[in-house]
Amino acid sequence: MDLSNAVWRKSSLSGPNGGQCVEVAANLPGAVAVRDSKDPDGSKLLFTPGEWRAFVGGIKSGDFDRLV
Repeated sequence: MDLSNAVWRKSSLSGPNGGQCVEVAANLPGAVAVRDSKDPDGSKLLFTPGEWRAFVGGIKSGDFDRLV
């Protein structure tokens, strides 16, 4: 998938020095892309919008808390 028009954003809770953050591009037709903010030219993960909604919903509901 061509990501040249991706608009990347990271959480407003991220510190100004970068830290360990992910960036998300949700402006792509039929896809949500995720990358490591420390390695913007590295690998990206692609999700369908439904997969992304399910993932974010799982985070919000605490589904992944027991994994930490």
